[in-house]
Amino acid sequence: MEDHELKNIWQAYNRQLEEARILNMQTWVVHMQTVEYLQLHKAQSRLQSLGRFKTGIVVLGIVWCLFLGVLVWGNWFKNPYFTISVGMLLLFNLLAVILYIYHIVLIRRISYSESVTGTQQQLAKLQASTLKAIRILWLQMPFYCTWFWHSSWIDYGSARFWLITFPITLFFTVLAIWLYKQIDYKNRHKKWFRLLMGGKEWTTVVKAMDYLDEINRFKQEEQVHLQNG
Repeated sequence: MEDHELKNIWQAYNRQLEEARILNMQTWVVHMQTVEYLQLHKAQSRLQSLGRFKTGIVVLGIVWCLFLGVLVWGNWFKNPYFTISVGMLLLFNLLAVILYIYHIVLIRRISYSESVTGTQQQLAKLQASTLKAIRILWLQMPFYCTWFWHSSWIDYGSARFWLITFPITLFFTVLAIWLYKQIDYKNRHKKWFRLLMGGKEWTTVVKAMDYLDEINRFKQEEQVHLQNG
């Protein structure tokens, strides 16, 4: 076999290898686009459902705040404990409603056509704000124990107040402060956190972030496979 024939065979072999490499790359790109589309679609579907859920919560929250406002206005320091307690409940719930509206805006602004990293950053904002809203709502807990207090219980040293009502209120106050401090992303793997945050608001965002993480993991695995191949 002459040299030019060997050269032609070698060139043909190289062309086949290059064509196979290009085909393999094209297959990977199509596969990657399919996986990315499916995962983003899953995340989008879950977050849209969460947006509708939060919209319903906002409506109920506004109604609840209006009701509390009427109670404060109608009582207006006839019983200071009632007025202050309900007023604080109104304040905490107003803050929560504002945060929930902010969550809805965040969800609607999430762009699924951007990079996965950009979408993850937007979800991280939603996740952090969700924790903030839940922490604020827990802070209102003690005021559900004080709205019915009366000054005569303190003035005349009511045994039932000091032995039952006050200790219960103190317990829920300490619990509310503890939860406010401990409900933090760093504690997300703890059993009590998972139990407390097992509702739709938190788990939906976590699941959406998991979908995006799967895209990144798939990209990394495929890149390693291509390099090794």
